[in-house]
Amino acid sequence: MIEIAVPQLAESLVSATIDKWLKQPGDHVDIYEPICEILTDKVNAELPSTVSGTLRKILVGNGETVPVGTAVCIIETEGQLPSSSSDSGSASDSDVRESAASDVRVEQQTVEFDEDAPMRNRFSPAVQKLAAEHSIRLADVPGTGLGGRITRKDVLAFAASKPKQTSAVGSSAASFDPKSQVRSSGIHLSETPRIPKIEVENGSNPGRGETFIDVTPLRNTIARNMKHSASEIPHAWTMIEVDVTNLVMLRNKLKDEFMKREGINLTYLAFLLKAVVNAIKDYPIMNSTWAVDKIIVKRDINISLAVGTEDSVLTPVIKNADHKNVAGLAKEIDELARKTREGKLSLSDMQGGTFTVNNTGSFGSVLSYPIINYPQAAILTFESIVKRPVVINDMIAVRSMANLCLSLDHRILDGVICGRFLQRVKDNLESFNLESKLY
Repeated sequence: MIEIAVPQLAESLVSATIDKWLKQPGDHVDIYEPICEILTDKVNAELPSTVSGTLRKILVGNGETVPVGTAVCIIETEGQLPSSSSDSGSASDSDVRESAASDVRVEQQTVEFDEDAPMRNRFSPAVQKLAAEHSIRLADVPGTGLGGRITRKDVLAFAASKPKQTSAVGSSAASFDPKSQVRSSGIHLSETPRIPKIEVENGSNPGRGETFIDVTPLRNTIARNMKHSASEIPHAWTMIEVDVTNLVMLRNKLKDEFMKREGINLTYLAFLLKAVVNAIKDYPIMNSTWAVDKIIVKRDINISLAVGTEDSVLTPVIKNADHKNVAGLAKEIDELARKTREGKLSLSDMQGGTFTVNNTGSFGSVLSYPIINYPQAAILTFESIVKRPVVINDMIAVRSMANLCLSLDHRILDGVICGRFLQRVKDNLESFNLESKLY
């Protein structure tokens, strides 16, 4: 009988809440198969089993919060446990934490035993994760490791040898039904997210009650961080108007070809991030934090993307955004959107941000006053692109215009530096033309 405990997903994590059990007593459980969903103040994840066997007893019920390390269930194992040797490919504590934090559902593959490849049926969590990301059956991958074991290099090589399924992507895009989607622009959700649990009490007046929504650990963290930011940081706000007519023409020219080549949508957000990153290079003070007796300017430019759902706001991070071109940024945006949609954001996806960008224009906003993502120094919102009459050389023309709104920490930043920064972002956006390259 083996106890499965809540893993230490992060150094600061002290407790977790069992949201929902995916397995019930009597159910068979494969190794690394998710057995329950857990909620933390950092990220929501699935808890994988460290052994194969049968779930015999649930020790912690739905909605209960327990400290890290607490046993949540008991599994009766089948046969011998995996060897602790590194050569056996068994799951160490760090492997289990990585599997839970990455929140990846891995379908256990069945591979026939081969006398010439005794390690063929041993898969590490990293190999299973790669196979799931590339939709690869491990049974089809030749193993070059010890005893025929499949390595990460084997999976990557097999993935590179597979032809890209761009035609299937194109056909699915062509048959897109707008009625089947909630929203499709920016990095926001294109599917209806899970609705918070609601309990209605009628009280003394039937038909006229109050609605109560349980505060999840994630919502509690959002509330605490927003209060911390609003109370500690002296916010100031400024806005600039940008003519993105040439950018609209460039995107319209490239989006179909980009969809065929990469299989993802080319959004305006990718161009904005490139413009912002290049402006931060010129004004690195924007990429800083307040440390009481000093200002810390971050060397790496890691862009946090504020992704809103119906019940939360998450800020996944594009690491080293200054090392990526427009196409690379578009791929990162699409990947984070997919992870958010599937609830598979890991702790590493959420950490290390130095400057936040919010695509509020994706749901029709034309003006906003964002709260800074503590402890960063600023946050920028990209509003809706709207056609407006504009005076150019004493003549009126119809142009595609958008507002950029910046909230700043007035302890670190002042109007002059932020005005110049916004002007540089504006210049970078307006410098895109039909000859601009994505790669």
